Amino acid sequence: MLGPAERAWCVVVPHQPRGARMARHRLSTELVGTIRPGLLADVVAVLAELVGNSVRHAAPLPGEVIRVAWRHRLDGDHDIVQVRVTDGGGGAVPRLRPTDLDSLDGRGLHIVAALATRWGSDRDGLGQSVWAEFRAPAARLPGPDGDDPAPNDLLATR
Repeated sequence: MLGPAERAWCVVVPHQPRGARMARHRLSTELVGTIRPGLLADVVAVLAELVGNSVRHAAPLPGEVIRVAWRHRLDGDHDIVQVRVTDGGGGAVPRLRPTDLDSLDGRGLHIVAALATRWGSDRDGLGQSVWAEFRAPAARLPGPDGDDPAPNDLLATR
């Protein structure tokens, strides 16, 4: 069960390049005004990279889709955001691979590793998931009267 300061979503998008655009739009719409803009930009960039990798390197889930999930919660004075992309798997476990300045590809998981606090992959009964987690100081968005709310009160008023 989700607590009062926790929100989660799960959607399916087509196993096509436009799936990344759809996932970015949905995530941005859900989290704008809830977390700091810089954190939101990082989360959206990583989600787009994970969906793009799924389209390029993995099989789709039944129905030719990818499952995209994300969760936001407050932990003390920190926002914790996790994104997870589940597909039918691509055989190899996703991992960082060496690249050089002239490489045309292979940088995606390096971007994920640089922006996320931590990331990884796992398999379940549905398929293979790659996830990334972000931990950043909580946003202090102005309340209705212009005062800064306490970070733990942010989602309770939404």
